Amino acid sequence: MRIGLLGYGFGGRYFHAPLLASLAGSTFVGVVTRSPQRRQELAIEHPGVKAFDSLGQLAEAGVDVVVISTALEGRQALILQAIELGLGVVSDKPFAADAAQGQALVDAAKKAGVLLSVYQNRRWDSDFLTLRKLLEGDALGTVRRFESSIERYLPDNLGNPTGGGWLRDLGAHLVDQALQLFGPASRVYAELDLLPGSALDRGFFVSLTHASGVVSHLRASATQSAPQPRFRVTGDSACYTVDGFDGQEARVLAGFSPATDGQDWGAEEHRNWGWRVQGDERERVPSEHGNWPFFYEQVARAVAGKGAVPVDPADAVRALRVLDAARVSAQKGQVIALPGE
Repeated sequence: MRIGLLGYGFGGRYFHAPLLASLAGSTFVGVVTRSPQRRQELAIEHPGVKAFDSLGQLAEAGVDVVVISTALEGRQALILQAIELGLGVVSDKPFAADAAQGQALVDAAKKAGVLLSVYQNRRWDSDFLTLRKLLEGDALGTVRRFESSIERYLPDNLGNPTGGGWLRDLGAHLVDQALQLFGPASRVYAELDLLPGSALDRGFFVSLTHASGVVSHLRASATQSAPQPRFRVTGDSACYTVDGFDGQEARVLAGFSPATDGQDWGAEEHRNWGWRVQGDERERVPSEHGNWPFFYEQVARAVAGKGAVPVDPADAVRALRVLDAARVSAQKGQVIALPGE
């Protein structure tokens, strides 16, 4: 697989480029960025990876797939351009501004017969993989409530304008995880912490009632100095709780990659493991290895015709319908019912 990247800002530089450069059997062809500073960073961090001025130039260099990690505002046009060029597309999240826009992109890719996927790397976080294993093994009994939170203190990026606000950005991850674990939502209630005089939010609370009966409470904040647990999952026989964040993010931000860490990539220290709690009894739950590289390994298999894309873009559209309902709920102060699938 020959793969290229559009955008070398925070997302492209840290969450995509290290994985693309580490991907065995594939070629990281180049990056589209016009910024002199980012071109210099690319030359230092990935010598030999070329910089291009446009998607058209990158396509002429010969790529099978392009990863689009640019600001949300212009992302739709770039995805459509890549589809028109016959290139497979991996879109960063948020996939689109709303569900209608997302469905239009899915339809365009289907009509053109090109690969389309959405980068939901948090499906391969250590804590999420550990939770899936516990649920598959019925270690918690019947789950009644799922609480998921990403709370940080980011005074320089309160509203996250490039991602369209924290509900669109982090909400894309939290809603996707909840839907993956417990199925479609039938009711949505939300509260947004809006920046004064702005439509951008700096945090949110979203409650989902799933058709399965599970209730999910999802939170994110850019102004929280005392965060809640990353997950607290309550079943009728035990609870699983884990603090902090998957360590893969800290590793890429520190300049490491799957290539530098080898088999240690994604391993969590014992002190970061979560707990299975039942009354007064508490036991550590060994964390699964985080595995962000799996996403691009599966993309390569899909390009070779050996499997499906790692994230079906239809899943992203389902999540966008929930996020659309959450914005309406916050505006009206009402619970919004979603039609069944």
